[in-house]
Amino acid sequence: MTSTDTSRTILLTGGTGFIGVPLCHALQQRGYHPVVLTRDTLRAARVLGTGVSLVSELSQLPDRPVDAVVNLAGEPLASGRWNDRRKEEFRRSRIGTTEALLAHFQQRGHFPERMVSGSAIGFYGDGGDRPLTEVDGSGTGFAAQLCRDWEAVAERFADSGTRVCRLRTGIVLGPGGGALQSMLLPFKLGLGGRLGSGRQWMSWVHRTDLVRLILHCLEQDNLSGPVNGTAPNPVTNRYFTRSLAKTLHRPAVFPAPAFMLRAMMADMADELLLVSQRVLPEAALESGFQFQYPELVPALEQILRNPGNE
Repeated sequence: MTSTDTSRTILLTGGTGFIGVPLCHALQQRGYHPVVLTRDTLRAARVLGTGVSLVSELSQLPDRPVDAVVNLAGEPLASGRWNDRRKEEFRRSRIGTTEALLAHFQQRGHFPERMVSGSAIGFYGDGGDRPLTEVDGSGTGFAAQLCRDWEAVAERFADSGTRVCRLRTGIVLGPGGGALQSMLLPFKLGLGGRLGSGRQWMSWVHRTDLVRLILHCLEQDNLSGPVNGTAPNPVTNRYFTRSLAKTLHRPAVFPAPAFMLRAMMADMADELLLVSQRVLPEAALESGFQFQYPELVPALEQILRNPGNE
């Protein structure tokens, strides 16, 4: 599949999200025909504009074959304090959606040629200071188990001949949403600072590069299996918070102690905020992908000072 395949139909889940919207526009610009599966077609029409087909159920898909699937659906893990009900929703929105896709194509008897299915670097658990690549195994904890189960369902597409890339995404940085949006207010007020010791590694990626990497996964026939969706230069939390404060011309002198984060967020603090994940995008680099934003500071400067030129 290349950008010249103008008749190619791509089914997209999570198409109205922080990554899905710019991806949908990028697909259109490259001549693809996106079909977005969404529960709210009216909102999707407002967000995505014209040129995108919308379906609220898989049974509404046209009879023509779907050439590729980009599966990004999933309730954001950082959208609220974790409890049993929310953990079940995290599983349903990821694993349940992927299982529904699998059942649909099994029933139709025609599987897509290729699939990019979401996952996350939570797969690796806490790696300390050790660099982690796609050959490393999975870790422990809820997030690692969630990612393992999610990827296992996606990999069943490969049993039917689909080329599957399992995209293990890091902390996605971009304007107007995502992880950075929740950090901005305290830092703009001069109340930001490191989390815990600040020595934990953060594996980030600019949203522009993640969208480009998804397109790369679709179009590179030699790329399959796990693909780390992270920039090639992870940083410590201390470096990240100081860089963010400097970009905003604010101090970063109010650290959040680990015990306070655990008291407020329980296991969510250890798995999302204090976890150390030094993840490297080895598969992407070896396949020839070039990052537009390999370094954190230029990425932050672009996002915060020129958000309209992403």
